[in-house]
Amino acid sequence: MTDPGSGSSLDDEEHYTFDTSVAHQARIYDYWLGGKDNFAADRKAAEEAIAAYPAVASGARANRQFLARAVRHLVANEGIRQFLDIGTGIPTANNTHEVAQSVAADCRVVYTDYDPVVLAHARALLASHNQGVTAYLDADLRDTGTILEKAAETLDFSRPVAIMLFAILHAIDDDEDPYAIVKQLLGATVPGSFLVLSHPASDIDPEKIAEATSRLNRLSRQHFTLRTHAQVSQFFNGLELAEPGVVRIEEWRPESDLEALNVSAVWGGLARKN
Repeated sequence: MTDPGSGSSLDDEEHYTFDTSVAHQARIYDYWLGGKDNFAADRKAAEEAIAAYPAVASGARANRQFLARAVRHLVANEGIRQFLDIGTGIPTANNTHEVAQSVAADCRVVYTDYDPVVLAHARALLASHNQGVTAYLDADLRDTGTILEKAAETLDFSRPVAIMLFAILHAIDDDEDPYAIVKQLLGATVPGSFLVLSHPASDIDPEKIAEATSRLNRLSRQHFTLRTHAQVSQFFNGLELAEPGVVRIEEWRPESDLEALNVSAVWGGLARKN
């Protein structure tokens, strides 16, 4: 286990190389959120998607707000003190550990991503506060064995853990079986653990979303697979869904009228393992 109050990388290296001429999901998302950690290729892909579906940037903001609400709920109302956040993205406001530790200082968070730009920001991301612990793991969501093995250096899997998959499962094609990946992650957790995820929708404004996705797939390193409400709901099979169920993320317990105004084409939900 990592010493309390510290931040550490579980897979430290000093030098990373990456191709800035090809758009990457984490950097596109950073651009939509108004960040500066993106390149010309990312901005082009992001703007092409906006041209096809103008609400995509609003959806990115709604996704961050949903994350913060879900984390606060898990810590304050469900007693969760451990988080495995996969597909972290580039650090921005209201990161998981900041939200969790603002409610309970002893929360432990392991972040996982494989984008070199995210990795380059790991030390900033890992600035933990108070008695809490944060750690960073460089790994692909498809490699669940590595994720679980290395996360166990910081998290105690004999106690409840929240598995967080925000806007990441659409990077997993159907033939890679995203449902099996989620099942494997949950299989390592004890009853009382939670799954919380968001997933871009194929059945909200379908024509515009299909065009935006087509443009991203043409310009981005990843291939994006959007899914219907029924397909996203399937990730929660066998779990106890919290109200209001699987809904558009801005409709999941908004804390202000302003939050509810950030329209998305993204399904989200939170559920308990019993």
